[in-house]
Amino acid sequence: MDNWQNRWARNKYWVMARSQHLYDEGRFLAKNNNWSPDKEATFNKILRTAEALQPTQKTLANTYQHIWGYFKRTCTPEEKRTYLALLKELTPKNDQLGFFLQQMAEKYRVGYLLNSRLLKECFNRSDPI
Repeated sequence: MDNWQNRWARNKYWVMARSQHLYDEGRFLAKNNNWSPDKEATFNKILRTAEALQPTQKTLANTYQHIWGYFKRTCTPEEKRTYLALLKELTPKNDQLGFFLQQMAEKYRVGYLLNSRLLKECFNRSDPI
């Protein structure tokens, strides 16, 4: 069970991109670093429920804004312009922003994000989420 923090870190943005409510449930489970078999079962249920959901423009934008926080102080002016333009154009069917943020995570070597399920799936897919 000591691996739950890694599982949460890997999945949290993926969950957030599908449901803020499910993300909040997961965050509540992780609170106080006190994991249990019951919490493990609840977390697995959150992941299964999220699998059945598709991201919306609102959930993707919110999630990507959270991810952008890792870069907003170190990015170039051009990268910021690109981010804002892609955010403006973002829809679940036109999601170039996930690819851009994955490239930013690589450029700035943000290991936490590079291990994120959401960005890994964006990078490994030929079509948007």
